[in-house]
Amino acid sequence: MSDQAFQIAALAIYFLAMIAIGLWAKTKNNNLDDYILGGRSLSPTTAALSAGAADMSGWLLMGLPGALYITGLAEGWMAIGLTIGAWTNWKIVAPRLRSYTEISHNSSTVPVFFHNRLRDNTKILRILTSLITLVFFTFYASSGMVAGGVFFQSTFGLPYIWGMLLIAGVTLLYTVFGGFLGASYTDMVQGFLMLAALIILPIMALFYVGGPTGAVDTIREVNPNALSLFTGTTFLGIISTAAWGLGYFGQPHIITRFMALRSVSDANTARRIGISWMVLTVIGACSAGLIGIAFFARHPEATLTDTKNAESVFLDLSQLLLHPFISGFILAAVLAAIMSTLSSQLVVCSSALAEDIYGAFSSKKLSDTQGLWLGRIGVLVIAFIAALLASDPESSILELVSFAWAGFGAAFGPIVLLSLYWKKLTNWGAIVGLVAGTLTVFIWGNIESLHSTMYEIVPGFIVNFILSIVVSLVTYKPNAEIEAEFDAAVHAVKTR
Repeated sequence: MSDQAFQIAALAIYFLAMIAIGLWAKTKNNNLDDYILGGRSLSPTTAALSAGAADMSGWLLMGLPGALYITGLAEGWMAIGLTIGAWTNWKIVAPRLRSYTEISHNSSTVPVFFHNRLRDNTKILRILTSLITLVFFTFYASSGMVAGGVFFQSTFGLPYIWGMLLIAGVTLLYTVFGGFLGASYTDMVQGFLMLAALIILPIMALFYVGGPTGAVDTIREVNPNALSLFTGTTFLGIISTAAWGLGYFGQPHIITRFMALRSVSDANTARRIGISWMVLTVIGACSAGLIGIAFFARHPEATLTDTKNAESVFLDLSQLLLHPFISGFILAAVLAAIMSTLSSQLVVCSSALAEDIYGAFSSKKLSDTQGLWLGRIGVLVIAFIAALLASDPESSILELVSFAWAGFGAAFGPIVLLSLYWKKLTNWGAIVGLVAGTLTVFIWGNIESLHSTMYEIVPGFIVNFILSIVVSLVTYKPNAEIEAEFDAAVHAVKTR
């Protein structure tokens, strides 16, 4: 049996497992609420690992190791910022969002929560939030398909379009049937797979570079600054890179996991599990990049596939050091990172179409069966558009990933925080802040002199936060019902 045959067998097992989980989850979906939020039934483990897997994408196994291989630990500030941001998100957002979304008319999506929390009778906020979600996530999802196509093209020599369609097809199959639960449970399994890969491979690689001491000595010989967090960067550069952590408060595909927890009290356990997973995987990814420097220096006969960005360092090490069947599961871990994010984005887009936009324009109550099929049609529509956008591997869609992260963080993040912690936020404050934050990200991100100085999420977040407060103070009118809900949500968190 050839090496490639072993790898294909491992990938086939992985694909079949994902499809089986999606089909199982289909039996748990009885209505649209189940399809888009899983009936608020996620255990802490499932919520934590699915949020982590949905968050990280291929950046964790390809982008981060490659960045450290090229530059060194100075590139680690993004990982530090993201870890701090994720912990803070679980700590201050998760419990209150779980409590408040249930108390505020059992809100099942972020746009519906904003609508219900602020009593936005104009429906402008709900529609605007839904449209921003659809636009950003359609491009975001297409970038995942592009990554899948490039993966199969570079690893197995398949035509790009075949690889892209394979990734899209398998992900679509388990998502369209399984919905939110299908995405969450497959994400949990994918999270375990990513964790195992990022622990096993760096440890294996250490044996080939003389252990920790040999690795450190060789790394310093190749690049004396590789193990420094500060060399080659500036204070402003550190702040800009670490500011990625601000984005967590506004990422719909992550914070919906908070809303889907079984109870408010589960948030603490989920936080411990989720951050433990994140710390271990980030350390593993950083280690793979740094140990890769030592490995390829000590083994000049081995070659790095991606010599420009070194994003293949993790995959190259797996193919060189592990049995092809095991390396096949390492390849599956990379696909898991891509597919877990893609499936979560498709579900959120589906809910934006089926629940948020349809619900805003139609007063007709759908039956359970109609709601389920509307959700599934939403997944298919978004996947089709994303696939069309991804059909060109040379498209600039991948550049929008960091832009989309900044867009969501700056548009939704301040509104989420203010909704949960400030009674006086008004619908007009949120609308003005949302628009201003989004426009700031768009303008700042497209002016190179500004973008190169500071990541656009920082000015966008600040502008949104300030304007939301100022406009709310001007338009605020006491509302006994809103204040009673707010107090009830706070009380539910304090007495968990």
